[in-house]
Amino acid sequence: MRLRPQATLTEQEVKAGLKYVIGDGLATEAMTTLTGGAFMVAFALLLGANNFEIGLLAALPTLVNVFQLISIWLVRRYNNRRAISVICSFLARTPLIVIGCLPFFSNNTSIEPVIFFLFFYYLFGSIAGPSWNAWMKDLVPENLLGSYFARRARNMQLLNVLLSLTLALLIDYVKDHFPAYELNAYSVMFVAAGTAGLIGAIVLSKAPEPMSTLTNENIFRLLAKPLKDANFRKLLLFNSAWIFAFNLATPFFNVFMMKTIGLSLSWIIGLTILSQLSSILTVRMWGVFSDRYSNKTILAICVPLYILVLIGWCFVGIYSRFYANLALLMVIHIASGIANAGINLSLTNIGLKLASRNESIVYLSAKNIITSVFSSLAPLVGGLLADYFTSRKIVINIEYSGPKLNKVLHLVSLHEWNFLFLIGAVLAFISLEFLVRVKETGEVEKDEVMRVMRSSIRNNLKDYFLIGQLIGWQEQLWGVFRKTLYPEKNNRKKRAATVVENNDPPDNS
Repeated sequence: MRLRPQATLTEQEVKAGLKYVIGDGLATEAMTTLTGGAFMVAFALLLGANNFEIGLLAALPTLVNVFQLISIWLVRRYNNRRAISVICSFLARTPLIVIGCLPFFSNNTSIEPVIFFLFFYYLFGSIAGPSWNAWMKDLVPENLLGSYFARRARNMQLLNVLLSLTLALLIDYVKDHFPAYELNAYSVMFVAAGTAGLIGAIVLSKAPEPMSTLTNENIFRLLAKPLKDANFRKLLLFNSAWIFAFNLATPFFNVFMMKTIGLSLSWIIGLTILSQLSSILTVRMWGVFSDRYSNKTILAICVPLYILVLIGWCFVGIYSRFYANLALLMVIHIASGIANAGINLSLTNIGLKLASRNESIVYLSAKNIITSVFSSLAPLVGGLLADYFTSRKIVINIEYSGPKLNKVLHLVSLHEWNFLFLIGAVLAFISLEFLVRVKETGEVEKDEVMRVMRSSIRNNLKDYFLIGQLIGWQEQLWGVFRKTLYPEKNNRKKRAATVVENNDPPDNS
């Protein structure tokens, strides 16, 4: 297998290489679909994983991001991104086959060896990532970057939808008719995932790599530069606070739906696809708004929307009616897809925008490493909190009693994961205060954005009006808190306003 970079590439070699990269993308998507999301959660629960272990599984992908420094060192040492990507991909995907074989060698498979081997899966995948990104940046023609990766992502998303639905129906069928073979079904999925991943690595190895030039500056000195940028530090503060709040609750949505609501994998995968579709359909709208008003403004819209999503999760399961809960879950997943589309787009774009032009890769690497710490800690803390609140509950009801009618209306019922969702919402709300301090070039004031969006009602675009309302609600709520916490400041402002009013010259008009 020849994995050396080439000084020059012909147009034909580039075209062939782009096809190989798409082939690897499809194989990688099959691998992650077979072993990720709801399937990983269901597999872990089948092995008896507790809440902390579920949180650890969610933390592993970002916990190992700090090892991306190894990738940078390897690229600088050997200047062969292709070899690093391919070899690390082989090393990353082999553990999946080992996990799939565990139940066949032991009758009492537990979650601990699964977590052990998954660590190496994510570790080598993390090392392969930066070298792959740098390789693709030079391989894909700059004028085709957007269209090429959009086509690649579209093909991968289509495969994800078809494969995940098929697998969910298959797992549910095995669970209902052959429950003794459910664990074996997951084992086959992991073996198939590892095999698909190895095939993808072989396909990827056929793509050529153009020779690159590297800087000799010290790695740690390079990574320290973004931390000296005051505005970029403010962005890191907001991004870290937001990602902690997001990952505190999000990994436990599937656990909640499986254990508390009792939804089957088919329903959960269907809801996930609904969220993906709403994200795909609205990401273009957020792109237009981000260009027109700034990424910070889009975050000011979408973060509050996601906070409402987290609060909505607290009301799922209050009533026992299946279709009432399902309807609420559908609304939550649609809103979640819309909010996440804007948040993910804006966080990426604002990071690129605030990064130094000549050192954007360094800025973004520093951002990924720092936020990965908070991203990995959050689900671990979430698992511990879920365990803590397992034996605790808050129930608020309205009860009516009469001669002909006795009725109890459930308002709030918090327990275990519901507490977690509410805490996540509060922390996400606090993170908005850090967003206010970030300065973005071309930023449009919120009041102006609200005025423009509300004026769109004349064109019957009432959804923009609702977006305009979402922009300001958190500031209004913070205003109430400030008045309560600091009444002296509020009284001083009132007295100052009174003095100014009394000293105003009379109106002679």
